[in-house]
Amino acid sequence: MFLLSIFITAFILSLPGVSNAAEPSRPNILWLYVEDMNDWMGCYGDKIIKTPSIDSLAANGVRFDRAYMPAGVCSATRSALITGTMQTTFGIHNHRSSRDNSAGRFPNLGMISLPEGVLTVPELFRKAGYFTYNKGKDDYNFVYDRSRLYSGANHWRSRKKGQPFFAQIQLKGGKSKPVKTVDPAKVIVPPYYPDTAIVRREIAHHYDCVLKTDQEVSAILAELKSDRLLENTAIFFFTDHGMRLLRHKQFVYEEGVKVPLVVSWPAGKARIPPGTSRGDLVSGIDISVTSLALAGIAPPAYMEGKDLFAPGYKPRSFVISARDRCDYSIEKIRAVRTDRFRYLRNYLTDRPWMQPQYRDPRDYTKEMKTLYSQGKLNKTQARFMAARKPAEELYDHLNDPHEIDNLAGKPEFAGQLEAHRKLLASWIAETGDKGQAPESEDGLAQAYFRWHKVCANPEYESVRKKYSAALTEIAGAARAKADAKRKRLLEERKKRRLEKKKKGGS
Repeated sequence: MFLLSIFITAFILSLPGVSNAAEPSRPNILWLYVEDMNDWMGCYGDKIIKTPSIDSLAANGVRFDRAYMPAGVCSATRSALITGTMQTTFGIHNHRSSRDNSAGRFPNLGMISLPEGVLTVPELFRKAGYFTYNKGKDDYNFVYDRSRLYSGANHWRSRKKGQPFFAQIQLKGGKSKPVKTVDPAKVIVPPYYPDTAIVRREIAHHYDCVLKTDQEVSAILAELKSDRLLENTAIFFFTDHGMRLLRHKQFVYEEGVKVPLVVSWPAGKARIPPGTSRGDLVSGIDISVTSLALAGIAPPAYMEGKDLFAPGYKPRSFVISARDRCDYSIEKIRAVRTDRFRYLRNYLTDRPWMQPQYRDPRDYTKEMKTLYSQGKLNKTQARFMAARKPAEELYDHLNDPHEIDNLAGKPEFAGQLEAHRKLLASWIAETGDKGQAPESEDGLAQAYFRWHKVCANPEYESVRKKYSAALTEIAGAARAKADAKRKRLLEERKKRRLEKKKKGGS
């Protein structure tokens, strides 16, 4: 009977959802996903501000010092992380694709679907019995049914009793509207920007955004603690790319794609020793695979990320970041980051870095253009404003952390240049980088329908000829609809005013 009872107990504990009280149950996985933010935080050695909440995550977990995102813009990065695969592998690399802006005239124009059998990270968690939600933006460059990804209400309290959760909480980060706290006079201006009041204001503003984010993290941690979930929740704190200044966001230089990444799981100390730091090269897609692995879910074969805490883990020798179409401006850049060097391949050398973009009306962009036209930028600052860019760039981070001195044309670095060329070429071949081919006409047409007047690149010429009449008609219909709505609102307002006047007179 004694042996039988042991057997029955062991069998019961082996059933799904049943665990030994001495062992932690399946961990909750929480992504604190921050927009437009660099690692200007206390735990990363920054002295300008204090970030106690983010620092506490690092103290209770692992701080990764060299984490790089797949892109310098949100939708490409988010598309990669939600699939655990580089955005270029599935052709979801062009910013804001698959938004269907054809106003019903051309259904499914340029829409992209994931390959058959490819499931997103939250779908895999749901399949494993997890409650899933995303509080905030998705921003994926493919067609998807949100109800298949997420379970429902945007809070862990909505799950079934005892059910683990996979949650994404999106924080505004660099897009926040924080209280002005940091003195612009005390910030450090990188050498590739002019030291002006506007630039200092922008950098101080970013620090203020970091402070606000730290406060938001504090509130989330307090809520987890109150619900007695903090101990067994693996928290991933990271950002989608760098801050909003011109050589940061959208581009694949160090400060455009290097991000903070902290993983904290108090109950998982054996795998995540508290208070440790790692200097190995990490890709954003490793977050996806590591999250699944911590939950005991086997990552699918198509995922290109790595489990950062796997037994026998072998660090990456390089990471790749890619820049493709951002909004309406067509671009193609690939970056290879190795232990010491960053290599960039600029495919469209006939175009400036500063192509037309959404930041053009902002004062920091206007100031840069004005100073450049007046010859008031030094050589380092003026280079990014030039009319053309070189085919290749190579930077030595040991001696040039700001990526100023391009070594691609120097004979003594010819060996390093060739080695990095080969790394990129092999990666392109192995992953089938779909960004090597031009965007389809249908994809360009969709971008044209969204941003028509500012689509200045020559690639748009064919779609402009094909769809300009339809666009004019659609725009006219949209204006008529807006006018009708405005007229209706005015009439309703007038009616309410008359009724109020009539009521007052009686």
